[in-house]
Amino acid sequence: MYLAVNIIGLLIFLLIGWLFSKDRKKIDWKGIGIMVVFNLLMAFFLVKVPWGRDIVKGLAAGFDTLIQVAYKGIAFCIPSMVHVKNMDFFVSVLLPILLIVPLFDILTYIGFLPWVIKWIGKILAFITRQPKFESFFAVEMMFLGNTEALAVSSLQLKQMKASRNLTLAMMSMSCVTASILGSYMQMMPAQFILTAVPINVINALIVTAMLNPVEVSEAEDTIATMKGSAAKESGDVEADGKKEPFFSFLGDSILGAGRLVLIIAANVITFVALAALIDKVLSLVHVWSMEKILGYILYPFAWLLGVGGDPHTVLQLSQYMGTKLITNEFVVMGKVSPIIHTFAPHFRAVLTVFLTSFANLSTIGMIIGCFKGIVNREKNDLISKNVGYMLLSGILVSLLSAAMVGLYVW
Repeated sequence: MYLAVNIIGLLIFLLIGWLFSKDRKKIDWKGIGIMVVFNLLMAFFLVKVPWGRDIVKGLAAGFDTLIQVAYKGIAFCIPSMVHVKNMDFFVSVLLPILLIVPLFDILTYIGFLPWVIKWIGKILAFITRQPKFESFFAVEMMFLGNTEALAVSSLQLKQMKASRNLTLAMMSMSCVTASILGSYMQMMPAQFILTAVPINVINALIVTAMLNPVEVSEAEDTIATMKGSAAKESGDVEADGKKEPFFSFLGDSILGAGRLVLIIAANVITFVALAALIDKVLSLVHVWSMEKILGYILYPFAWLLGVGGDPHTVLQLSQYMGTKLITNEFVVMGKVSPIIHTFAPHFRAVLTVFLTSFANLSTIGMIIGCFKGIVNREKNDLISKNVGYMLLSGILVSLLSAAMVGLYVW
């Protein structure tokens, strides 16, 4: 029965994309169908097929090795806080970013990562029938994150029409960055974290192709993307000036990683404290907590994920979903990490996949701010007027990914 509910939920989430489309007549249903089938097959391969599971396990082991190596660096500075019975969130989850971010930046510097992104993007465009750059950008986000992908694609953003910029803004709500996956995997099941990443990429293309269908001519369907040294190595765009010296580049990368750690820590502390403050105020006027209010709003969507008939279980999932959208994924992951092993397999899978994205209110501000520094006022104004579509895009991608993976985990 609950499998049937999950399937119905998947169809309803697609229906919502159609209902809120800016131009239903322009939707490429053949392309949508190809992407849905491709994503369902990929989810099946990664979750059910032994080879697929081995790939995921291998990637998980690789990230775990990176984390353990990072702990050696952390232990050199603060040995009393590493390999203890209960490592703090800041040490166990955030500080390893100081190794992983520079590692991915080095792969970009030498040209390997841009080369991988370029060819995966080209293959994805061929399979999905989507414009080349939109497909390229979806893959770029998977490795670099939303604001980083936007920054290195500034040349393309300036050349594209405003409606395509809006598509990219909507897609930016659904990404994660590979450099932060290790942190996620310290708190949630690695198998579903790694499965969610490529599933999100395709679903971002599906959702934006429905919500904001844009006709792209052959002349417009080009890629001019990475700037700087990465551009020179990837062969996409000629780089201006000489390549930055490696150790200067590495120093900037390390400082950037440090800022990212502090930004995440500040966000988590602030959002958790604000949520507690709101709950305190609501308790004074004898109103439900913020979690419960959000839980009831999202209850129908949680039920459509097929987590069972127990209202308490459905409400628990919807509360986690709501908290993630209002705060961020780290807040919820940190909260459920000690008890995630007690959840039913299907519940554990759909919750983990739903959480694996940057779709929340604070991300909207980051994306708009990034576009404001790159494109002209006309394009930025169009994005700012469509904040609701950006949030809807992120929510639908998370729901679709959770529903697709959930089909195979019971």
